[in-house]
Amino acid sequence: MIKAILVFNNHGKPRLSKFYQYFPEDLQQQIIRETFHLVSKRDDNVCNFLEGGTLIGGSDYKIIYRHYATLFFVFCVDSSESELGILDLIQVFVETLDKCFENVCELDLIFHVDKVHNILSELVMGGMVLETNMSEILTRIEEQSKLEKSEAGIIAAPARAVSAVKDMNLPQKIKDMKLPDLPNILKS
Repeated sequence: MIKAILVFNNHGKPRLSKFYQYFPEDLQQQIIRETFHLVSKRDDNVCNFLEGGTLIGGSDYKIIYRHYATLFFVFCVDSSESELGILDLIQVFVETLDKCFENVCELDLIFHVDKVHNILSELVMGGMVLETNMSEILTRIEEQSKLEKSEAGIIAAPARAVSAVKDMNLPQKIKDMKLPDLPNILKS
């Protein structure tokens, strides 16, 4: 089972963190730091699997990672997961991000965090792998984008209504209204 998915840059700044097992916030930050230190000090020509850090579970867990340009994609998994399967999953995740953002970079992860989490949730949910077929994932992301665009009109409706009311110049319309003379009506 996948315990955590972490993406951080070469300086250890987290760009994405998703934990599938509960850890308090401060412990999550320590796990991110420890994982960065374990992964960043390794040469590029060594194996992409290593034993989990002491905070994430030690020898019962594995850290599987890939380093692309300025980003480390790290999956912390238990011993039941296949290392090569997780490496393939990382590849699918990165290629899907690449297709969605046309040459994904660190800024895409920063400014489109919702879309990145949507893509990730199409791949993994609750620590279990859902889908590895990139075309199927891209189809679901496209459907989500279309839905968001169609709802944009509905979401923007209240703002358009407020704008229309402001354009009506209501204070002037109230002044211009012809009301009957109330004292004369009451006398009758």
